[in-house]
Amino acid sequence: MNGTNYAGSAGVVGGGRRSNDVELSADQKQGLRRAVAGIVSRTESYLPEGYVVGSELSYGTNGPQATVAVRPPAGHPVSAGFTPDAEDLEAGLDDADRDEVAQGLAASAAAQMMHAVGENPVPTAR
Repeated sequence: MNGTNYAGSAGVVGGGRRSNDVELSADQKQGLRRAVAGIVSRTESYLPEGYVVGSELSYGTNGPQATVAVRPPAGHPVSAGFTPDAEDLEAGLDDADRDEVAQGLAASAAAQMMHAVGENPVPTAR
C-alpha cells in the first residue's frame, strides 16, 4: 500500500483518519495567512521590479507548511519553507522572524541573479 497516509485500524488511533490530521482554528489559519503575506510583502520591498514573489500554504505530514519563493529575472528561483508549531500558531510569527526570512530570500534571489548574469553583463539597450 504505497503512498497511504492512514494509520491504525478502526477504533484505534483515530482509525480511518489521516495520521497527520492537524486541525487549525479559523483564527490560526487567518494568522498564518497574514504572516506569510507579510513575508511576501517584505520580500518584495527589498527587491527591484522584475522579481516575482509568491507563497503557498499546504498541510503536510508535519502539519501546516508555508513556502515563500522568489523568481529572479535571471537565475534559479529560491524559496524558504517553514512548519510552524502550535506555539507559533498561537502567538503568531514575530516581526523579527518575518524580516529575517524576507531579507534572506531577497539576498538569495539577488545572488542568483548576479550569478546568472556574471561579472560583466552586456547591456541590452542604451
